[in-house]
Amino acid sequence: MKKYQVGPETARMIKLHHPWVLADRYTKNWCGSVCGELALLCDEEQKPLATALLDPADRVVARIVGAPGVKLDAGWFRNRLQKARNLRQQAGLAETDAYRLVNGEGDGLPGLTIDCYAGYLMVQLYSPAWDSYLPLLLEVLQELIAPPGIYRKLRPQETRQLEAKGGGKASGKEYSLLVAGKAAPVPLQVQENGLLYHTDLREGLNTGIFPDQRRNRLDLMQRVKGKRFLNLFAFTGAFSVAAAAAGARQVTSVDVSARYLDVARDNFSLNRINPKRHRFIQADVFAELANLQQAGERFDVILFDPPSFSTTKKSQFSTKGGTSQLVAATLPLLEPGGLLISSSNHQKVDMPTYLKELRRGALTAGCELRTIYRGGQPEDFPVSVSFPEGDYLKYVISVRD
Repeated sequence: MKKYQVGPETARMIKLHHPWVLADRYTKNWCGSVCGELALLCDEEQKPLATALLDPADRVVARIVGAPGVKLDAGWFRNRLQKARNLRQQAGLAETDAYRLVNGEGDGLPGLTIDCYAGYLMVQLYSPAWDSYLPLLLEVLQELIAPPGIYRKLRPQETRQLEAKGGGKASGKEYSLLVAGKAAPVPLQVQENGLLYHTDLREGLNTGIFPDQRRNRLDLMQRVKGKRFLNLFAFTGAFSVAAAAAGARQVTSVDVSARYLDVARDNFSLNRINPKRHRFIQADVFAELANLQQAGERFDVILFDPPSFSTTKKSQFSTKGGTSQLVAATLPLLEPGGLLISSSNHQKVDMPTYLKELRRGALTAGCELRTIYRGGQPEDFPVSVSFPEGDYLKYVISVRD
């Protein structure tokens, strides 16, 4: 195992158990380092600090996998995966089979996540440094869990290469690969909080449900009975189904994608909720907000959970700046005393910054917002106290005065 020296600041962060080594003037001197290489990191006095998996072409040039001398063998993977499984006993999954089994840095497997969908597994390797270890990982997963099938989610650069060759969404090809076992049914039915949803594991990027919002959907169900609920950027309607199942008077779901809204209607029917009693609107969100305001529509609860960045023919949205505009456009539709539920998964925007966006939007709309709840990821998305970057999900409930 080769030795590589890190600078004093990196050495300090390693001693604080931070799992990343970022590129700097010291890592530029790592001559001959190879992606996927297991290396011993040392301080300026050549004292061993940790074992790391190298990815010299990335901003995160190394990911800490353990103490000096650790080997990534079957025993190492078995130990980390078993600890992750044990931790999920705290996640309240009695009526849920769509959840995260391994949450990267939060489970001691930096740059690697595994999601479970009705027994099938979806592995994502955020760095090519993990690629050579995939066969060993699959072997241990089959030994410990014996899933019917395992998919590997492609990285963004791999999907771009696929599209360049004429693949990807445009041709209906997958953004994930079946790497072990048999293929999952299409659609694959999963359960969350006792409700049913359709997913498609071939998609990879958007399987049809985001498990990190599970606790927040459960919270929503306690707040919407008898209320008029507006779900913006509705995707496949998971929040909408939860609201309707909890007794919302009317659920309005807005999304730019007709295909996603068709899945949302199917999800309503899957739970024996008549979709014809609710509204599904295919439109750009900002354009539809203007239409709803002009029509004099009002709602008791409004939720938006937009993608961090998206572009349509009519508009472009990004969390930075876009959130305040969204708040300003939404508040005129919210009844006084109504709930504005806002959420973002943008990792680079922390909670204090996100709350400033809400404030800007409220000031623009001439309204007062009072925050009554701030939430984030559920228990199957653990975050190490040494890695605050892993605490990415913001979920805020505010009352309009």
